This record gives sequence, structure tokens and C-alpha cells, in this order.
Amino acid sequence: MKDLSIIPCGRKKIWDNHPEYGAVPAKDAYIGTLHNRCQQYAEYFTDGWVVLSAKHGFLFPDELVDGPYDVTFGQKNADIITIDKLQEQVMAKRLDQFDRLIVLTGKKYNPIIKDVFHSHVPQLFPLQAYTGIGYMLQALKQSVETATPIH
Repeated sequence: MKDLSIIPCGRKKIWDNHPEYGAVPAKDAYIGTLHNRCQQYAEYFTDGWVVLSAKHGFLFPDELVDGPYDVTFGQKNADIITIDKLQEQVMAKRLDQFDRLIVLTGKKYNPIIKDVFHSHVPQLFPLQAYTGIGYMLQALKQSVETATPIH
């Protein structure tokens, strides 16, 4: 069974610390603690991962992010990617070829994931049981340290 993790981008980005940087790969663009823990989890437990960005959509680790931005799903902003564009990316990037999605995001992403993937691919939301970011971070860290996936 091939699993794909979908991880959140996060507000904190490399350009916060290095405004002089130009485009960087998605794996290096997002530097927040939650993003980093999700990335570690995804690399340890799944066959591949993508970042879900409100501006860029689904980004593979080596895809370039051109520079800083600050938009999130739920905002009224013309820069936010549409569901139609996300669905196009799923097909173009063959994200529907995985057997299962491991969605390592907060609850606000649930309707987006469900609208984009419908029921084509089974979806697990292992972090949904946790009531705060601190608990999510703790669960992700412990999971990798003990080699035990979150259920």
C-alpha cells in the first residue's frame, strides 16, 4: 500500500529569517515547528509527501516556492488557489495514484481535502484527535521517536 502525506505549509517561512533568498524548494521554504514535525513524520512513515499551500496548492518537496506570501484558506483573497485548480493538480501530479492519504493538517483543511479528492482515495486524519498544536507536536515527535504511527 502506497501512502501519501499531505502536510500544512505554515506561516513561518525561510524569508522571515533570510529575506535576501530567492526561490527555494518547498522542503526548505516552510520552517515552522508544526511543518517540520509533519515533514519528519511523512518522511518516516509514508511513501511520499506534498505541502498544501493556500497560494500554490500541492507542492512536491523539490518544487520551488518563489518567495514569501501570507495567505491561508478561509481568507477572502484573490491569491488563494481554487478547488478546481487543486483538482487539476491532483490529476497532473498523479496524487490520486496513491492508495491512501495521511492528512497531517488541522480541521480547517478537512473540507478542502474532501472536496478535492472526494472519495477516490481513502483519507486518514491522525492529528484530528488532538485538541491543540502542542498535543499535535508532542504526538508527532513521540511517533517518530518510537517508530509508531499515529492512529
